[in-house]
Amino acid sequence: MRGILRALLLLVICSHAWAFGLADLTDKDASGGLREALAQGAERAVGQLGNEGGFLNNPKVKIGLPDSLAPLEGMLRTMGRGKDLDALVATMNKAAEQAVPKAKPLLVEAVKKMSVDDAKKILTGGDDSATRYFKDKTAAQLAESFLPTVKEATDKLALSAQYNKLASKAGQFGLAKGDDLKIENYVTRKALDGLYLMIAEEEKAIRKDPVGAAGGLAKKVFGALGQ
Repeated sequence: MRGILRALLLLVICSHAWAFGLADLTDKDASGGLREALAQGAERAVGQLGNEGGFLNNPKVKIGLPDSLAPLEGMLRTMGRGKDLDALVATMNKAAEQAVPKAKPLLVEAVKKMSVDDAKKILTGGDDSATRYFKDKTAAQLAESFLPTVKEATDKLALSAQYNKLASKAGQFGLAKGDDLKIENYVTRKALDGLYLMIAEEEKAIRKDPVGAAGGLAKKVFGALGQ
């Protein structure tokens, strides 16, 4: 994942290179290096969340039951259904983990389609502009791609059907709505939220300390700029 955000550093470097016209850093080389870094970073980002426990063992992205179902959760636990609920949470997180690898080709495609104007917007658009770029270019397609995998995983657990029934009843009283009404839609949304959250955190970190986070190529170009 850090590789994606190292690309932000390369974007800054590239902007300087274009401005100063360094002989050893052509526009073609700069854009090629940027796209390569983004593609490699996308693979690492997907790899983190797609590993065993990538969601369940990370409190920042772990998928729990919707807040709207909290009263029902408490009632079910007092009825001795705690283990079933825990199994449901584990299944939801496993489903997200299994779906995330489908993000890789779409993220890579977004990298390939990045224009010079896109790069400028990332540089001037604020601390989360790279995250917003990826979200804008991939969110709709990723949701469509994730959904079948999530549904297949959650359908294997009997309690998933009960979740949908409970959510439907909660919806009748205005306690739940939208994606929360079906478990596969809810998990798909939360999987995407987790992916973009992790990208945003890494983006913030590299903007705060770009030199410390830089790889060998970035440091080499910094050295060239300083000459």
